[in-house]
Amino acid sequence: MKLREPMPSLEGATHVLNDTVTREDLIGDAPTLIHFWSVSCHLCKEAMPEVNELRDEYDDRLNVVAIHMPRSEDDLDLAVIEKVAESHDIIQPVLVDNTHSITDSFENKYVPAYYVFDKEGKLRHFQAGGSGMAMLRKRLERVLNEA
Repeated sequence: MKLREPMPSLEGATHVLNDTVTREDLIGDAPTLIHFWSVSCHLCKEAMPEVNELRDEYDDRLNVVAIHMPRSEDDLDLAVIEKVAESHDIIQPVLVDNTHSITDSFENKYVPAYYVFDKEGKLRHFQAGGSGMAMLRKRLERVLNEA
């Protein structure tokens, strides 16, 4: 995805944990942080407390959605996904993308990966990898202060 492109559809999840959410639910409301993760990704698990901190700190000003992107056959087990989500306090909507349809619509190839959209649903920041949470926070705050 390129900066300023509109948020892709969130349709195609094979399972949904916590709350169902659509692209239309997110646009016009508040900025949105979408993070891709996988149960087999150590860096994802390390970063999850910081993602949860952002979710809780900006509770009423930021939408947060988790997308589980399997990296192998071992990542397809819904019971394992549910267990890891629960143990890492992922209470935001989790779209389980076992067929990679959402992943493909985002043109995403990485976990963890972070997409920040403004309240109009335009991509304002993308980053991948386990480091750089300070940069993510800085970009997120910039978008939040515009809202």
